Amino acid sequence: MLSFWEKNSFITYDVIVIGGGIVGLSTAAALIEQNPSKHILVIERGALPTGASTKNAGFACFGSLTELLADLKTMTQEQVLSLVEMRWKGLLQLRQRLGDQHIGYEPAGGYELISQYQLSSLEHLEQINHLLFEIFGQEVFSLKNDDIKGFGFAPEHVKALVFNPLEGLIDTGLMMKNLWRYITERGVHVITGCQVYQLSQQQGEMTGVHCRTLEQEIEFQARQVAICTNAFAIELFPELDIVPGRGQVLITEPIENLRLRGGFHMDQGYYYFRNVGKRVLFGGGRNEDFAGETTLEFGVTPLIMNLLEEKLRTVILPYTNFRIAMRWAGIMAFGSTKQPIVKPLSTLPGVYLGVRMGGMGVAIGSLIGEQLATMMYQQTK
Repeated sequence: MLSFWEKNSFITYDVIVIGGGIVGLSTAAALIEQNPSKHILVIERGALPTGASTKNAGFACFGSLTELLADLKTMTQEQVLSLVEMRWKGLLQLRQRLGDQHIGYEPAGGYELISQYQLSSLEHLEQINHLLFEIFGQEVFSLKNDDIKGFGFAPEHVKALVFNPLEGLIDTGLMMKNLWRYITERGVHVITGCQVYQLSQQQGEMTGVHCRTLEQEIEFQARQVAICTNAFAIELFPELDIVPGRGQVLITEPIENLRLRGGFHMDQGYYYFRNVGKRVLFGGGRNEDFAGETTLEFGVTPLIMNLLEEKLRTVILPYTNFRIAMRWAGIMAFGSTKQPIVKPLSTLPGVYLGVRMGGMGVAIGSLIGEQLATMMYQQTK
C-alpha cells in the first residue's frame, strides 16, 4: 500500500529502464547525458545486478582467433567485422565514460592456447589480421610460443600461443559500482529488489510497469520503457529469439610465484581464465553441456566444476598446488545470431529492447546503451 507522498514522488517517470546491469546502467547514462532534465528510474530485480555484469571474468576482449574463425563459418565477413567493431567501440566508450582507474582496467594483453587439433587455425592468422586491419590499423594476432614455458602451461596440451596486445582486464565489480555512482550523481533514481512481472498500456501514452517487492506490488508509469534484462527478457516476452546460457566460474586461493598475467582463452572462447593478483579465475565449459547450461537458474554443477578443475590441474597449472576459494555462475543471452536485439517492441508503443549480448556484455554494453538511448531520444523529438 502506497502513501500519498510515495505516489506523488516515486511512481511516474519520463523513462524507466528495466535491468540494472551494464546495458541498463549504460542506457540510463546515455539518456541523462543527452537530456539532463529527464526523470529516469532504473529497476533492478536483485539487490545487486542479477545476470552476468558482476559475475563474469572481467575481460576486455572482442574475439579470439579460433572464435572469429568459427564465426566466419556461420556469418559473412561483413557481419563478423561489424561485431568486432561494436565490441571494440563499446570498450573504448566504457573506458572514456568512467576512466580506466574506475573500472580497474589493465592493458595486460590477451592470449589464446592452441591445442594439437587446433593447429590448422594458425594457417588463417594472416587472413584474420588482414581482415581486422580495417578496424585496428595494426596487426592484432601474433605467435608467442616462447611464453608457453614461461607461463607454466603443459606443453603436451598447449602447442601454440597466440597473443593479442589490444585486450585487457577489468574489475567488473568496481566498474558496475562506479557506473551506478555515475548515473545517480546525475539524478537517475535506482530501485533494487524489485522484480518486473508485467507491462501494460495506460492512458495518455503511458506504460505501466508492474513490480513485486518483498513488501508489496507497485505499478510504476513512464512515457518510455527500456528492457535491458538480457536473457531474463524472455520472462516478459517468451517469443523473443533469446536462449539463456549459464557461465560457471571459479577462483583459486592466492598462489605464490604465480606466473600468469593477462587474459587467456581456449577452444573458441568457451573457456577463459586470467590472473586476479595472485589468484587464477577460470570459467566456461558450457559447450560440454549445452542442454544443462541453457537455463535461467543460477548455481554450479559437478560436471562443469570438475571439468574446470581438471583443466587447471592438467593444462593451466600442471606443476602447481592450488585450492579453490569460490565458485559462482552468471546468466548470459544467446540466440540464432550473435547480433544483439536493439529495437522498439512492436506490441507496446514506447517500449524498447536492448537485449541478447551474446556473452559480450562488458564489450558491447556501453555501445548498446548508447544506441538504445539515441533511438528513444529521437522518438521524443
